[in-house]
Amino acid sequence: MAEYTFATFRNASDLKFTDISSELIRVYQYPGGEEIVITGPIALNTSKSGGHRVFDTEGTCHYITPGWRQISWKVKEGQPHFVK
Repeated sequence: MAEYTFATFRNASDLKFTDISSELIRVYQYPGGEEIVITGPIALNTSKSGGHRVFDTEGTCHYITPGWRQISWKVKEGQPHFVK
């Protein structure tokens, strides 16, 4: 299976996505302790309502509903810790 990059990410919507391919993982934590872990995130759109659309290196599209309590991430070696 091919691994996707930000350059091969195809967006046919009018949504603007940011390159977050410097991240190794992205973890969303909800009240009550539930966690959603995304490995290899490469593209992020944040909606006005606070929802996140994330595309990963395996080609999976994720929608993270508003209401998460915390987000954390770990970057790849030598990459910036914050990109936006």
